[in-house]
Amino acid sequence: MNAPVHSSLYAPDFLVARILYRDALILIIDKPAGLPVHKGTGGGENLEQYFEALRFGLPQLPALGHRLDRETSGCLILGRQRHALQTLGKLFSDNKISKTYWAIVKGTPAQPEGRIDAPLAKQSPSGKRWHMKIADDGQPATTLYKVMGTHEGYSWLEMTPLTGRTHQLRVHCASLGCPIVGDRIYGDPAPEGFTNMLHLHARSITVPLYYKKPDIAATAPAPEHMQDILKQCGATSET
Repeated sequence: MNAPVHSSLYAPDFLVARILYRDALILIIDKPAGLPVHKGTGGGENLEQYFEALRFGLPQLPALGHRLDRETSGCLILGRQRHALQTLGKLFSDNKISKTYWAIVKGTPAQPEGRIDAPLAKQSPSGKRWHMKIADDGQPATTLYKVMGTHEGYSWLEMTPLTGRTHQLRVHCASLGCPIVGDRIYGDPAPEGFTNMLHLHARSITVPLYYKKPDIAATAPAPEHMQDILKQCGATSET
């Protein structure tokens, strides 16, 4: 069961049950929502502290191949060897790893599908924590989106980021006038009837890791806090 994270709920090996793919070089796991991938400046529980259970006989612990926000659930790649991490870094920098996200947003975009080209830059307002903003002099950021279904003023979007900027999908959804439900930075807290969690999920990932072999593909089930609204928007068990 995908549930909000509390330290008392998780055994040291809880990530083993969340492995979506495993081979000698990489792991792909289903990251739970609410758990940061690494320890921040304030300390606290984090995903990396559970990596010992994912060693599987290798001399070193696996390491993060990329990042997901604390609030985001879904597919996360770990490298099991230094060579694998270097290869993953090159694949990400060359935009050769394909990622698909699901989001529940407030409202419905004007177009049922489209492309968002909106460069992003970091902003640190006085007295507030930093966030990202759309800026002409920012880093290029591109997202493809498609409306998969709607229900009573909310929409289920499938999104493919063609770049990997911090908070890219969150800012781009807000730029459409459709902030992600539960986004307290670029939108509003989740409305009544929703769990007050970010409704953003890294649904699937495709990795061309091996030469002359099929791409590695993994899909993560929707987290519990998104399941009801996804069904109301038309998702099925076969989706």
